[in-house]
Amino acid sequence: MSVRLFGHHEGQQVFEIALRSEEGAEADIITYGAAVRDLRIPAAGSMQRVVNGLLTMEDYLSYSPHFGAIAGRFANRINGGRFELDELKYELPLNQDNKHSLHGGPAGFSKQVWQLAAHDGASVTLTLVSPDGQANYPGTLVALCSYRLIGTVLQIELRATTDKATPINLCSHSYFNLDGSPTILDHELEVAADFYTPVDADLIPTGEIRHVGGTPLDFRQPRPVRLRDQQTASLFRYDHNYVLHRTEWQHSDPRELPLSFAARLASKRNGLMMEVWTTEPGLQVYDGVQTNLAVPGHDGVIYGSNSGLCLEPQHFPDSPNNSHFPETILRPTQVYRQRTEYRFRH
Repeated sequence: MSVRLFGHHEGQQVFEIALRSEEGAEADIITYGAAVRDLRIPAAGSMQRVVNGLLTMEDYLSYSPHFGAIAGRFANRINGGRFELDELKYELPLNQDNKHSLHGGPAGFSKQVWQLAAHDGASVTLTLVSPDGQANYPGTLVALCSYRLIGTVLQIELRATTDKATPINLCSHSYFNLDGSPTILDHELEVAADFYTPVDADLIPTGEIRHVGGTPLDFRQPRPVRLRDQQTASLFRYDHNYVLHRTEWQHSDPRELPLSFAARLASKRNGLMMEVWTTEPGLQVYDGVQTNLAVPGHDGVIYGSNSGLCLEPQHFPDSPNNSHFPETILRPTQVYRQRTEYRFRH
């Protein structure tokens, strides 16, 4: 394990922490956005890089589409940047086409410097204090993010407490590519979900919950991400929330769900496979179609459209405005918890 200065942001030092498991998996975590900058997995006698990442602090500030970061205070979208809580109305900064709030706004958790709280050879813990009124959210929120490498598994634990009721939805936002191909369109994907939440043209949930059967969103059996629209012959684009195979969220506190299988991603090119296990009720699948960077990343690669696939365990988008979605309001007597594991095997 080593810690080095990676750069500066708004007068604060940004550090990079190198982790290594006993089996040889390696991860580099930066305190800017609590982001996974690099993740390398031993496979077939060599090391396979499995996430997109950038080389300098300046590149992260100017170009990163949340590469590897922890998004919050509310990941994904809030319609119009507005919600009502305990009879009070809140308006958030708008950063999606000046119409909606995305990933906590223009200065969300993925754009802030977290503090290094603890570390050892295979793990690191970071903390962030989001003051009452930051981005117009109520309550001082104290968040904790822990990464740990065990074998070829990256474990992520997220916790938070607040002194006022507030919406919270955190997610890890890595762009995965298991074989270094220019795109992930030929990776095979399986998602443990029979239902998804449809969206409008702005990717805001309509409030419906629909079955995936007979739609391009059906990944109940493994198949390539690549799929052409039968009417237009163009590639179908994915940026959708899946309702994971759980009944518990309908009957108990969704902040206390057990770890459960969510998705499997596999490369036929090198035989590497990744499983996603999480406590969250939803999984956002984003194919990275908008990625178009002007600077190189790892190994000098220029990341273009579909260069990485995001599998983001989280609560449903726009939950504060949809009372039938799993609860996302955290109150002072509660502790927000999320556990997610990315499990790799060859």
